[in-house]
Amino acid sequence: MTQHTSDRSAAPVLVLDFGAQYGQLIARRVRDLQVYSELVPCDISADEVRELNPAAIILSGGPASVYAEDAPSIDAGIFELGLPVLGFCYGHQIMAATLGGEVSHSDVGEYGPATLTRERDSALMNATPLEQTVWMSHRDAVSQAPEGFMVTSSTSVCPIASMEDPTRRFFSTQFHPEVAHTEHGGQMLENFLFEICGLEKNWSMDDVAERKVADIRKQVGEDRVILALSGGVDSSVVAALGARAIGRQMTCVFINHGLLRKGEPEQVEEVFTTQFDVDFIHVHAEDRYAALLDGVVDPEEKRRIIGTQFWKEFFAVATELEHDGRPVRFLAQGTIYPDIIESGARKTGGKASTIKSHHNLIPFPEGVHFDLIEPLDHFFKDEVRALGRELGLPEHIVYRQPFPGPGLAIRIIGAVSPEKLEILREADAIVREELDAHNKRVFRQTGERSGAGSVWQYFAVLPDIKSVGVMGDERTYARPIILRAVESSDAMTADWAKLPYEVLGRISSRIVAEVPGVNRVAYDITSKPPATIEWE
Repeated sequence: MTQHTSDRSAAPVLVLDFGAQYGQLIARRVRDLQVYSELVPCDISADEVRELNPAAIILSGGPASVYAEDAPSIDAGIFELGLPVLGFCYGHQIMAATLGGEVSHSDVGEYGPATLTRERDSALMNATPLEQTVWMSHRDAVSQAPEGFMVTSSTSVCPIASMEDPTRRFFSTQFHPEVAHTEHGGQMLENFLFEICGLEKNWSMDDVAERKVADIRKQVGEDRVILALSGGVDSSVVAALGARAIGRQMTCVFINHGLLRKGEPEQVEEVFTTQFDVDFIHVHAEDRYAALLDGVVDPEEKRRIIGTQFWKEFFAVATELEHDGRPVRFLAQGTIYPDIIESGARKTGGKASTIKSHHNLIPFPEGVHFDLIEPLDHFFKDEVRALGRELGLPEHIVYRQPFPGPGLAIRIIGAVSPEKLEILREADAIVREELDAHNKRVFRQTGERSGAGSVWQYFAVLPDIKSVGVMGDERTYARPIILRAVESSDAMTADWAKLPYEVLGRISSRIVAEVPGVNRVAYDITSKPPATIEWE
């Protein structure tokens, strides 16, 4: 269990992590409301909870069935501590099962938006409409509420969508109030924290940058650091923190694997040799990666190869520095929390199911060891951007499009080849150019970067198929491009962007006209969940 005691300004709200894809998001939503929150493993004991002296408990969701043999459980003594408890999804079910209710497997699951009808009397849902949209992701459901609970809402599929025992201050929902797609989830969290628990707003991120700078100085001392620099916002924020904390004790190492977007290697080198007072090393590993990836189709194998080679490249640089009399002890990384939870590598000891591997979370090759510096490992993307602004990073870095560590290799479905890379780079450049312009138009109209109509992430995908087309009165047999554009604030949930038809039309026309080898453009209109933002 990790306690950030220096961050505390009052008794925290503890989020018990049952392996949810949204576990850290819950803690982050509480912090957004200026109440400090910590994520702890679900198998924490009642005695350990008592020692932490929390103000309240929130039970996260999780991927398991409460009756499965290896399902996470909860120490029933936690419900006897006299603390307010709020459960979501699996937390709703484990509360019911532990306190004498029943949970059953539903004939029909609910995934995505659902229409909720609530009862008039509900402390948790006070000041919210009697009918509202919530976000569901479940197959099991509470079929009988425990004694002392009243049912406070339902959907057409789920008769007990929420329940509460106001006397003991126990509340739970089958839906997810913490995600943005639950319309009035924020109000429910406010009701719980301030009306039910009686807490005060007494925590903020205002001094996070200086705390992190101090932490890095204390951790590093006089030693040297290598930074895994991609040029994205995450590693750039770490670079800015490191530059402020330890200056040229940090060496920024940019591994060019040949899988970047159009023009990016040049942009990365230009930015990080002029704006940061740190050493910068550009490792040209394009040919080595191309040979390793030749003929590889499976996405996890691609990630494994790219991740393993990533460490080897770093080890080679560290060896060179050591030969130059500058041995390196620490490896700094731009790891953020979605990386950790999607890899199932929960630092809190939770049981998240693995969705995909991340190159910066694969274990070191044999014989290689660095102590890690990961100052962003409990922040979400929008929090990282806020920190970047506070550190004075330029906007084109702070608002740079998210990009996976394995690069275009996982946006090419099937084997990677020079021809496919060229097609995808050119198509992706058009997508980004057009949607950058679209977002700027939205910003001019609304004054908000994340206002209605703006797009959070957008890119092109190249599938491993060809289709028939007609171009210039000739039959073609060429590749399609799939456009992916989503709206999100945290990368944990996302909805497909409702782009204007003229924008979609312009993107399609330009790609087909300007990118040789492409004769068709399709648009992915699937939310996360059930899909992921990336295709692989």
